[in-house]
Amino acid sequence: MSSLDPVLTELADRALRATSFRGPLTGSQLHEALGAAGFPLWKACLGDERLAHRVIGKRYVRLDIKLDGYVRLSPSILREFLTYTVVGPADRPEALDEAAAALADHIEQVSRRKLYTARRIMADITRPFLADPQLAGHFCVAIAGDIVYGMAHDVLRPERSTGILVQGSDLDIVVLVADDAPDGLATALDEAIYAKKYFYLRNPGFREELDYIVKPLSTLRRQTALGDFHDMVACKVWAESRLLTGDEALFRAGKQVLADAGVVDRLHRVARAATETRAAQQQRLLAVRDDELCDDDMGLFYTAEESEEFR
Repeated sequence: MSSLDPVLTELADRALRATSFRGPLTGSQLHEALGAAGFPLWKACLGDERLAHRVIGKRYVRLDIKLDGYVRLSPSILREFLTYTVVGPADRPEALDEAAAALADHIEQVSRRKLYTARRIMADITRPFLADPQLAGHFCVAIAGDIVYGMAHDVLRPERSTGILVQGSDLDIVVLVADDAPDGLATALDEAIYAKKYFYLRNPGFREELDYIVKPLSTLRRQTALGDFHDMVACKVWAESRLLTGDEALFRAGKQVLADAGVVDRLHRVARAATETRAAQQQRLLAVRDDELCDDDMGLFYTAEESEEFR
C-alpha cells in the first residue's frame, strides 16, 4: 500500500493506469499525459511502491553562484525525472528495462549528433584560420557540457536572450589561444564565431545555441588559483572539455596546467561532496509536506535557469 497522502496517491493511481495501458513512460510523457505539476508527479512516482523507475545516464558537477557552496549535480532532480527517467508498474520489470534501454539509446544518439554538429560548426568557422600555417598551430577548440558526458537532450527550450526555441542542450565551446600566438588572433576568432552565432541559432536546419569564450592559455593558468566563482567555472569547463579541432598539443597543455595546479584533484573531491548532498536533498524533498515547501526547497528541485522552462 502507498504511504503517500491522498492527493499524491490519486496521482500515483493515474500514473499507474497510464503506464499499465501505454507501457513505461518518461517523466515528461507522464507530465503531458496527466497534466500534473512536476513536483507532485515526481513525488508520487518515486513514493508509491506500485510504481518503479529507471534513471538513465550519469550525474556530473555543475557550479551555480546562487547556491551556498556553489556546487550542485546536473541534471537537476526535475530535469532528471522528466528527461532521463522512465516510470512503469513495479510488477513489469522487463518492460521497464526495455524502455530504459531505448531511452539510453536515444540519449546516446542525441549526444553523438550534437557532437557532430558542434564539430561541423566549428570546422566551418575556423577553416580560414586552420588553412593559414602561421595561425593553425596557435589555437584549439574544445567542447564541454552535457555533450561530453553523453547526456545531451533534444527537448525544445527557449534560448535565454532571444526566446528562440533551440534543440535542447547548448553547445559549450572554449577556444584556447597560445600565449605566443600572433597579435589579433584571439580577437579575430571571437569575431568569426560571433558573426555566425545567430545564424546557427536562427537557421531552422540547426537551431543550436552556441555558448562560447575565447581566451589565452595564460588566462587559464591564472584561473587555476580559483580566486573566485568564475575561475572555478572556467577550470571545471576545461577539465571536462573534449577537443573538437585545432592544435592537440595546446589542448593537452591546457589540461596539464589544471593537473599541475591540483585543480583536477579538487574537482574530484567536489564531485564526491555534491553526490552526497544530492542524496540528502532528494530525501528531504520526498519527505517534506507541500504546505511546508519553501523557495529554497524548489531551488533544490530545479535550477534558476530552468524556472522559466518548467514553470
